[in-house]
Amino acid sequence: MKNIALGTASALALPSMKAGNSQSSISENSPVKKGQYGNSVCRWCFNDFKLEELCEQVKPMGITSIELTTPDEWPILKKHGLTCALGSHPSQSLSDGYNQPGLHSMLNERYFDLAKKAADAGIPTIIVFSGNRKGLDDKLGIDFCAKGIEPLAKYAEKMGVQVVMELLNSRVNHPDYQCDHTQWGVDLVEKVGSPNFKLLYDIYHMQIMEGDVIATIQKHHEHIGHYHTAGVPGRNEIDETQELYYPAIMRTIADTGFKGYVAQEFIPKGADKMAALRKGVEICAV
Repeated sequence: MKNIALGTASALALPSMKAGNSQSSISENSPVKKGQYGNSVCRWCFNDFKLEELCEQVKPMGITSIELTTPDEWPILKKHGLTCALGSHPSQSLSDGYNQPGLHSMLNERYFDLAKKAADAGIPTIIVFSGNRKGLDDKLGIDFCAKGIEPLAKYAEKMGVQVVMELLNSRVNHPDYQCDHTQWGVDLVEKVGSPNFKLLYDIYHMQIMEGDVIATIQKHHEHIGHYHTAGVPGRNEIDETQELYYPAIMRTIADTGFKGYVAQEFIPKGADKMAALRKGVEICAV
């Protein structure tokens, strides 16, 4: 794959990061200009902040969602005028998922309940996982996932909630995970055949597995319901230190007409994590 190199797009400068501690000035800045999609951030990347504090820090940036949060946390977000773009179950597992028929009953009990709570709270999307292969053939994995997800997707349609399955890399972070290529996920979405079941296209994970990010988004955007960002390699900032050029990727997403949420899911390396997050939002503001 030909990477989206910074050098090939030098005319489009990335926003600069000022040196020093900007914690005190962030709240004084106006929100970053919003694109047509919503700005979100993944909770787990900033676990060293209490949720109340994180709400106070991110809202002035124009971030309207803190996601991968659970129903017990949603009232805190609401208190601060925020939402959760992507709700998760407190007992979710990445390795034990819908590709195991013996788990379908338990998983649907879990996710039917989450979908109902999401609908009641106005949360638009919930997340599910394929599980690890554990020797399972890819075609059978699609068949088994579809059989388990079809009832959930129909219930989600009734509730007005979207269900997404995340694409994860199995090379670095999640060995043996089955939904590790876009085409596998697309085939599953088509087999389920519900407008309320789509993919979470994680740009970091798919750059590691297959590259060709922009062309893939252009080809398969109708099957994608949510996006995550992070830098490659290392899952750190999405700035000029890594191999993907996010302004071009974000323009591609915008050009597809996407109006959902794009969530920052990188782990800041520096001491001023809020400055790094703000810069990530600025980079994505196309």
